[in-house]
Amino acid sequence: MEFILNPIVISVVVLCALCLARVNVLLALIAASLVAGLTGGLGLTKSMELLSGGFSANATTALSYILLGTFAVAIAHTGLMQMLVRWIGSKMGGRPLVFCFGLAFIACLSQNVVPVHIAFIPLLIPPLLKLMNRMKLDRRAVSCALGFGLTAPYVSLPIGFGLIFQGIVAQSMTQNGIAVTVADVASVAWIAGLSMVVGLALAVFYFTRRPRTYLDKPVVGVTESDEEIRFGLRHWVTLGAIVAAVAVQIMLESLPLAALLGLIIMLAGGAFQFKKLDDHIASGISMMGFIAFVMLIAGGYAAILKETGAVNSLIEGVVPLMGESKWVAATIITLIGLLVTMGIGTSFGTVPILAVIYVPLCTAVGFSVPATILLMTIAGALGDAGSPASDSTLGPTSGLNADGQHNHIWDTCVPTFLAYNVTLLVAGIVVSQFI
Repeated sequence: MEFILNPIVISVVVLCALCLARVNVLLALIAASLVAGLTGGLGLTKSMELLSGGFSANATTALSYILLGTFAVAIAHTGLMQMLVRWIGSKMGGRPLVFCFGLAFIACLSQNVVPVHIAFIPLLIPPLLKLMNRMKLDRRAVSCALGFGLTAPYVSLPIGFGLIFQGIVAQSMTQNGIAVTVADVASVAWIAGLSMVVGLALAVFYFTRRPRTYLDKPVVGVTESDEEIRFGLRHWVTLGAIVAAVAVQIMLESLPLAALLGLIIMLAGGAFQFKKLDDHIASGISMMGFIAFVMLIAGGYAAILKETGAVNSLIEGVVPLMGESKWVAATIITLIGLLVTMGIGTSFGTVPILAVIYVPLCTAVGFSVPATILLMTIAGALGDAGSPASDSTLGPTSGLNADGQHNHIWDTCVPTFLAYNVTLLVAGIVVSQFI
């Protein structure tokens, strides 16, 4: 009973129920946050203070998305993306499977080779919507392809964002009593990535079985033009801005600075006129502002959970249920990770919280160090793969819903949850028994 009444459990159930009922995810997340505070004994006023006070945790991320959206719109108006879209259409048009796996590959590059995370989505996906419509491609397949590329590479490979994520896993476990290195994490984490490959294949083949019809509606940030675009000076300037933005992001690890520099270079080089800046910012906010606010609310939700002490009480409530069975223990441990990460929606931010739970639990049950690493890694990935508040689900939705025909919950979150969270849970429970 104590487990069922835990603020984490209650708030996540409320969040999922409201989202599945098609309540706007922003309002659903606010409601779940307040429910967590009320059931945790904080009171309504204190909960609201913590909710707004926790915005700072994700403020930099929110600013990044606004500036990246503006940068994306500015690039789209140069016609550069139309050239790329026409090339993709000539190579992949009419071949839905190739198209989906191609997008998954591009998304993988955004995590490890050119670490820009979801910044490429508002640039690339909206101009491709008309092509998807002609192919009658179910956008749920595309959301799963993008979700794979945004999550699996950093989970399994210690390069780019993967190096940061696996470093957080290693550091968090070391701080809680099990000394491990990034190399130790990498030697096991590939199993989680492999399970997501299985999920990708199942999702793409399933959703491309039958055609799905969409209407050709106006797309936010995309200007329709049938005239031939010739590569000129403004396109060279735009390419230079993109390269500079990527370089700044890698060297300074700051997405806001990267996007801001890109805009300045485009403006100074004449890629767009100064009088168009207000329009680009407005379109950028329209495209990415919703994600920014959801990430702010998610930071507040995390602050409320931390203040209630719900994580510790959740541990105390489930320990008696484990007994001496590693199968039961692995199932409960992964479900705890799912509950904690579903609401907060970020693997990078929840790993340090989960380490406090996982290390003592896994040690008490008798799991090996590699098994503990695997369970930790999978628990972190669960938050990104299917949470309504994750940028790995919000990002694909921002691109696929640029014409208003893609539902965040039913067309992104539910398909990616089934494709990846289920396979990750199975991999964690089964493989942890034998390593």
